[in-house]
Amino acid sequence: MANENHQMHTGYNDLMQVQVSIETAEKMVGSATMSMDPESLDHAERAIGNARTLLSEANQNSTGLDTNFLQNAEQSLLRCEHQLEEARK
Repeated sequence: MANENHQMHTGYNDLMQVQVSIETAEKMVGSATMSMDPESLDHAERAIGNARTLLSEANQNSTGLDTNFLQNAEQSLLRCEHQLEEARK
């Protein structure tokens, strides 16, 4: 029973990490695209990569109950990637 609770708690923490990492990437992309500072754009790109890694891991460990969350997270990351891509053109 304790192990089941740990897994549920860990799964929740994993999803929260995904959420926070995406929110961080969104803020960094927004700031970087406003300033157009090359270093800020690079940092935003790394933040997206980190969020993408966490999302990939969450998808691999998905329980099926978090499908909507994961789909929304994917859409948010795609928007970030697109915004950054447009800024770099």
